[in-house]
Amino acid sequence: MPAPPRAGLTVSPQLTIPRAELRERFSRSSGPGGQGVNTTDSRVELSWDVDRSAVLTPSQRERIRARLGARLVDGVLTVVASEHREQLRNRDAAAGRLAAAVADALAEPSRGRRPTRPTRGSQERRLTTKKQRSATKSLRASRPRRDD
Repeated sequence: MPAPPRAGLTVSPQLTIPRAELRERFSRSSGPGGQGVNTTDSRVELSWDVDRSAVLTPSQRERIRARLGARLVDGVLTVVASEHREQLRNRDAAAGRLAAAVADALAEPSRGRRPTRPTRGSQERRLTTKKQRSATKSLRASRPRRDD
Protein backbone atom coordinates (compact mmCIF):
# COMPACT_ATOMS: atom_id res chain seq x y z
CA MET A 1 0.00 0.00 0.00
CA PRO A 2 1.52 3.34 -0.98
CA ALA A 3 2.08 6.25 1.35
CA PRO A 4 -1.08 8.25 2.01
CA PRO A 5 -1.76 10.46 -1.01
CA ARG A 6 -2.84 14.07 -0.60
CA ALA A 7 -6.50 13.03 -0.53
CA GLY A 8 -6.06 10.44 2.19
CA LEU A 9 -5.57 6.79 3.01
CA THR A 10 -8.07 4.40 1.45
CA VAL A 11 -9.08 1.70 3.92
CA SER A 12 -12.03 0.32 1.95
CA PRO A 13 -14.24 1.55 -0.89
CA GLN A 14 -16.53 3.05 1.76
CA LEU A 15 -13.85 4.61 3.98
CA THR A 16 -10.96 6.95 3.24
CA ILE A 17 -9.10 8.57 6.09
CA PRO A 18 -8.43 12.22 5.17
CA ARG A 19 -4.78 13.24 4.99
CA ALA A 20 -5.47 16.01 7.52
CA GLU A 21 -6.36 13.40 10.18
CA LEU A 22 -3.09 11.47 9.79
CA ARG A 23 0.09 12.46 11.61
CA GLU A 24 3.50 11.25 10.50
CA ARG A 25 6.58 11.42 12.69
CA PHE A 26 10.06 10.46 11.60
CA SER A 27 13.00 9.35 13.71
CA ARG A 28 16.24 7.47 13.37
CA SER A 29 15.83 3.79 12.82
CA SER A 30 17.93 1.09 14.43
CA GLY A 31 19.34 -1.79 12.47
CA PRO A 32 21.12 -1.97 9.12
CA GLY A 33 21.89 1.12 7.12
CA GLY A 34 25.62 1.54 7.04
CA GLN A 35 26.94 5.07 7.32
CA GLY A 36 23.50 6.57 6.83
CA VAL A 37 21.87 4.88 9.83
CA ASN A 38 22.82 7.67 12.23
CA THR A 39 21.96 10.52 9.89
CA THR A 40 18.66 9.69 8.20
CA ASP A 41 15.24 9.72 9.81
CA SER A 42 13.86 6.59 8.14
CA ARG A 43 11.66 5.25 10.94
CA VAL A 44 8.01 6.26 10.50
CA GLU A 45 5.23 6.55 13.07
CA LEU A 46 1.81 7.06 11.52
CA SER A 47 -0.96 8.09 13.93
CA TRP A 48 -4.70 8.52 13.54
CA ASP A 49 -7.04 9.89 16.20
CA VAL A 50 -10.00 7.51 16.13
CA ASP A 51 -12.00 9.46 18.72
CA ARG A 52 -11.85 12.77 16.81
CA SER A 53 -12.17 11.38 13.29
CA ALA A 54 -14.90 12.99 11.21
CA VAL A 55 -15.21 10.11 8.73
CA LEU A 56 -16.39 7.44 11.17
CA THR A 57 -19.95 6.72 12.13
CA PRO A 58 -20.60 6.15 15.84
CA SER A 59 -20.99 2.40 15.27
CA GLN A 60 -17.69 2.21 13.35
CA ARG A 61 -15.93 4.17 16.10
CA GLU A 62 -17.29 1.80 18.77
CA ARG A 63 -16.26 -1.27 16.75
CA ILE A 64 -12.72 0.08 16.32
CA ARG A 65 -12.49 0.95 20.01
CA ALA A 66 -13.71 -2.51 20.97
CA ARG A 67 -11.37 -4.41 18.65
CA LEU A 68 -8.29 -2.19 18.81
CA GLY A 69 -8.68 -0.97 22.37
CA ALA A 70 -5.36 -2.44 23.49
CA ARG A 71 -3.55 -0.59 20.69
CA LEU A 72 -5.21 2.77 21.26
CA VAL A 73 -3.55 5.36 23.48
CA ASP A 74 -6.00 8.15 24.38
CA GLY A 75 -8.04 7.20 21.32
CA VAL A 76 -5.07 7.41 18.93
CA LEU A 77 -3.98 4.44 16.81
CA THR A 78 -0.25 4.46 15.99
CA VAL A 79 1.67 2.12 13.72
CA VAL A 80 5.44 2.06 13.28
CA ALA A 81 7.55 0.95 10.35
CA SER A 82 11.33 0.77 10.43
CA GLU A 83 12.23 -2.39 8.52
CA HIS A 84 13.36 -0.60 5.37
CA ARG A 85 16.36 1.66 4.90
CA GLU A 86 14.40 4.23 2.91
CA GLN A 87 11.88 6.55 4.50
CA LEU A 88 9.50 6.29 1.54
CA ARG A 89 9.28 2.49 1.82
CA ASN A 90 8.69 2.78 5.56
CA ARG A 91 5.93 5.33 4.89
CA ASP A 92 4.32 2.84 2.51
CA ALA A 93 4.63 0.04 5.07
CA ALA A 94 3.14 2.17 7.88
CA ALA A 95 0.23 3.27 5.68
CA GLY A 96 -0.45 -0.34 4.72
CA ARG A 97 -0.41 -1.48 8.34
CA LEU A 98 -2.74 1.28 9.47
CA ALA A 99 -5.19 0.58 6.64
CA ALA A 100 -5.08 -3.18 7.34
CA ALA A 101 -5.63 -2.69 11.09
CA VAL A 102 -8.63 -0.42 10.54
CA ALA A 103 -10.08 -2.67 7.83
CA ASP A 104 -9.76 -5.73 10.10
CA ALA A 105 -11.38 -3.87 12.99
CA LEU A 106 -14.30 -2.74 10.83
CA ALA A 107 -14.89 -6.13 9.20
CA GLU A 108 -18.13 -7.87 10.09
CA PRO A 109 -17.58 -10.53 12.75
CA SER A 110 -17.68 -14.02 11.32
CA ARG A 111 -20.49 -16.27 12.42
CA GLY A 112 -19.46 -18.86 14.92
CA ARG A 113 -19.36 -22.55 14.18
CA ARG A 114 -22.75 -24.16 14.08
CA PRO A 115 -22.43 -27.42 15.98
CA THR A 116 -23.48 -30.52 14.11
CA ARG A 117 -23.94 -34.13 15.10
CA PRO A 118 -21.67 -36.83 13.68
CA THR A 119 -23.31 -38.95 11.00
CA ARG A 120 -24.31 -42.53 11.70
CA GLY A 121 -21.67 -43.75 9.26
CA SER A 122 -18.86 -41.82 10.95
CA GLN A 123 -19.95 -43.14 14.36
CA GLU A 124 -19.97 -46.71 13.06
CA ARG A 125 -16.53 -46.30 11.44
CA ARG A 126 -15.15 -44.90 14.69
CA LEU A 127 -16.52 -47.78 16.75
CA THR A 128 -15.29 -50.38 14.23
CA THR A 129 -11.79 -48.91 14.34
CA LYS A 130 -11.85 -48.89 18.13
CA LYS A 131 -12.88 -52.57 18.21
CA GLN A 132 -10.12 -53.51 15.75
CA ARG A 133 -7.52 -51.64 17.79
CA SER A 134 -8.75 -53.28 20.99
CA ALA A 135 -8.55 -56.74 19.42
CA THR A 136 -4.98 -56.10 18.22
CA LYS A 137 -3.87 -55.05 21.68
CA SER A 138 -5.59 -57.94 23.41
CA LEU A 139 -3.82 -60.39 21.07
CA ARG A 140 -0.50 -58.85 22.02
CA ALA A 141 -1.18 -59.34 25.72
CA SER A 142 -2.33 -62.95 25.35
CA ARG A 143 0.51 -64.04 23.09
CA PRO A 144 2.20 -67.05 24.69
CA ARG A 145 5.83 -66.66 25.67
CA ARG A 146 8.35 -68.79 23.96
CA ASP A 147 10.94 -70.00 26.43
CA ASP A 148 14.15 -71.32 24.97
